[in-house]
Amino acid sequence: MSDPVFVIHGVANRDRDGFTADVAALQAATGISMVPVFWGDLGADDRFVTAALPVRPAMLPGARRSSGLREADEPPSVAVPEPVLASALASDPQASNQWTHVETAVRERLASEEQQGGSGLRDTPHYGDADEILESLAEEWTKTEWLRRTDDPLLLFETGQSLAEALIEAADLWADELRSYDGLRAGDTDEGRMRRMVRNRLRDLDRVAGAAIQGAAGRLNNALRTKFGPGTARFLGDVLVYQRHREAIHARVRESLDHVDPTLGRTPERPVRVVAHSLGGVIAVDMATAATPLWTSSLVTFGSQSAFFHACDPRGGQILPYSGSQPVVLPPSLARWTNLWEPLDMLAFAAAGVFQLHDGSTPVDISVPHAASTGVWTHSSYWDLPSVASEISTAMAGREKQPNE
Repeated sequence: MSDPVFVIHGVANRDRDGFTADVAALQAATGISMVPVFWGDLGADDRFVTAALPVRPAMLPGARRSSGLREADEPPSVAVPEPVLASALASDPQASNQWTHVETAVRERLASEEQQGGSGLRDTPHYGDADEILESLAEEWTKTEWLRRTDDPLLLFETGQSLAEALIEAADLWADELRSYDGLRAGDTDEGRMRRMVRNRLRDLDRVAGAAIQGAAGRLNNALRTKFGPGTARFLGDVLVYQRHREAIHARVRESLDHVDPTLGRTPERPVRVVAHSLGGVIAVDMATAATPLWTSSLVTFGSQSAFFHACDPRGGQILPYSGSQPVVLPPSLARWTNLWEPLDMLAFAAAGVFQLHDGSTPVDISVPHAASTGVWTHSSYWDLPSVASEISTAMAGREKQPNE
């Protein structure tokens, strides 16, 4: 074929020269003549999106402290393991086995103190029976805010050990005053020193655990927003702008085609070939299925959302809404469609579950391998992946690749 492949970029692309360079590199990798279609200047104004991103209060001069923190501006810098963080922040915590770890820790520590001949509780006749301590602890445990929500065995075991240690140390301090477990238990109040000690120490531990968890969650949230927030905001901004100014963006694509040949895409005899990234793929599918379609012989999308958008909000044109039971049949104006997705790309969606081509086949969804060098934010990594260039070459050569190939 002598006609070039037209390449449409996706969201948050404001660098015309950079996009042109990406297309040139893709052209060199595939050996296919390509024409960049730039519409980024019509996208959202993304200069000030960071002003709308939340910032941790402690990072702002004069910011009010969280009521959960007392004298410290920042929660302690504690490395909280991911399972602890996930379970503690769960809206419906599942910690049914947590008491086993706490009880084991308390009994082991008290038994160890007795075997070692420790003072204080050692001298009391009831020291070997930890049931009353655990009874008090169980009563107070349900009042904790953070500890009762975690199912991490290590955190729970260490909490139990710390509580038992606190009781042992208190008994040493009170040895001159209290010579029996009954004295410690009853104490100088009706509630009893032992119960007061359990309550106070458990509250202290719960507050420390909460500060650590909130601090870790806050740092994670801030890191995610700092790294991914602007990109996500620009993605949403361009989606909103496209919904409002679809005709203007389609006209820009049409101008790029007309500059090469005004007849391209206007009839079945002069179809175009298109490569599109992200929202560019939505643009390409919308144009190919419009009432007056852009006739497309081969489409390659990567990191794109057409199926997701259509399932949520029908796109119109020649295609029916998705019913959930049968794929939506695409018009003959979109002959072939290869859809690439990267495993870590949260903005990439499959097409075959929602759409069916006019000849009865489905769009070909292909997972491209993740490259370690791309990190976590992979939505823009496709341009540099050799596997993407290979899949484009295959699709544009006219051979349909099967999903299991």
